[in-house]
Amino acid sequence: MLTRQAAQYGERTLFVFGETRWSYAETGAIAAASAARLLRAGIRTGDRVALMCSNRPEFLEVYLGCAWMGAVCVPINTALRGIQLSHVLRNSTPALLVIEAALTPAIATLEHDVAPPDLIWTVGETAEPLAARQDMVPLPALGEGVAPAPLRPGDTVAILYTSGTTGPSKGVCCPQAQMFWWGVYSARALGIVEGDVLFTTLPLFHTNALNAFYQALLNGCTYVLEPKFSASGFWAAARRHNATVGYLLGAMAVMLLAQPPSADDAAHGVRVALGGGVPGQFHAPFLARFGVPLLDGYGSTETNFVFAGTIPSDRPGTMGHLAEGIEACIVDADDAVLPDGVAGELLLRACEPFAFATGYFGMADKTVEAWRNLWFHTGDRVVRDADGHYRFIDRMKDSIRRRGENVSSWEVEQVLLTHPAIAACAVYPLPSELGEDEVAVAIQLEGSHVLDAADVVRHCEGRMAHFAIPRFVRIVGQMPLTENGKIRKVALRDAGKTPDTWDREAAGYRLRR
Repeated sequence: MLTRQAAQYGERTLFVFGETRWSYAETGAIAAASAARLLRAGIRTGDRVALMCSNRPEFLEVYLGCAWMGAVCVPINTALRGIQLSHVLRNSTPALLVIEAALTPAIATLEHDVAPPDLIWTVGETAEPLAARQDMVPLPALGEGVAPAPLRPGDTVAILYTSGTTGPSKGVCCPQAQMFWWGVYSARALGIVEGDVLFTTLPLFHTNALNAFYQALLNGCTYVLEPKFSASGFWAAARRHNATVGYLLGAMAVMLLAQPPSADDAAHGVRVALGGGVPGQFHAPFLARFGVPLLDGYGSTETNFVFAGTIPSDRPGTMGHLAEGIEACIVDADDAVLPDGVAGELLLRACEPFAFATGYFGMADKTVEAWRNLWFHTGDRVVRDADGHYRFIDRMKDSIRRRGENVSSWEVEQVLLTHPAIAACAVYPLPSELGEDEVAVAIQLEGSHVLDAADVVRHCEGRMAHFAIPRFVRIVGQMPLTENGKIRKVALRDAGKTPDTWDREAAGYRLRR
């Protein structure tokens, strides 16, 4: 892809970040040089390279270098700490860790049985002096490039970790061809054309921003990456970059609408924005105020952009219609197909080879479970209407999605249960004012122990990602139980925000980052 598009577009700008600009030709040369840097360090085809880095050019340097020479890039959410970060490193066993210098304190939160790889490269600078470690050196400079490795479409290019609900995060093995088809299907759904400027503030360690790069690359567009989302600065940045296509997740659109109205609200060139997860009631106000239709759609790290709505949406807040090249069915608990209008689990498969992920790294049992009977089982409860329109109902199991991040209730519970005063706990979602979820927890104390809600949050800080730390804490005398003694999370969820539920935001509690 890089060599073909470099030959076609040459000096046209492909990538923009701040003052950094790469042409199509330069991007190919950077990938080749980054690959050579990895090879000089002893990295070989199939080795994992963990990458814990915020949005910046070095992220793409490392990713493209891995893709060029056959190593497997393992992007890590920069918020991970403690049990979550330990699991990713334990599961992926990287030969190299590339980490932003400001994030190196996260290494100290690893569990005692997990050690980082022997080789660590740091990116950028930090106000704090780095620990004197022989294995931690600044990212080496780029030199001469190497020829691309003889890779195949099914070779894994990245392992992206996605939070489960009843267990630890799973590393999704994404083949080279899957990223190609992300670029094809997403661009088709968004109506992307040559010369578009694709503008994203989403993190590169998730598939959304990563596949937007492929959308640009495959269609002769410019990919503009911002460090992070800013509700107050989003439209100014879009104007500055002459953006034509934007990328938003549910809560982001709501945040933009919450900003004070401005005469400049529609003074930009954005003609469409991805709006996955934006509640239906916000589509019309968003279009009326900003002049931008939001594209409904559905995809997952394991699959692709498999459903897309019209522009503007004919049924806002739903999934849209099935993409060409994808097969889908709605089934019951025994994988028997259900008729239109009846909710069941959504199953998917691709017609194109390797357009979906190939499994979960180091988790053969989870791979077989999810891909059983030759279909990928999404775990989502969905309805297909008679006209072929699909509607998302809910997750088949407990799931929490906060500010675009999936939160594993199981992982949060494991951290909480390390507190000696906590006998039992249950993490569950409560509705957010922004249209997604907030993390809530019910706590049952051990014996005569005393613990207040703020202590619960303090115990979580530094031990998990900040977005996973519960906002709502409810200390109960007894958990609601099923007949066989399991905690009935549905009862806690249905009870909602009770009078004895503590809200850290209402209490003015500020998390330590």
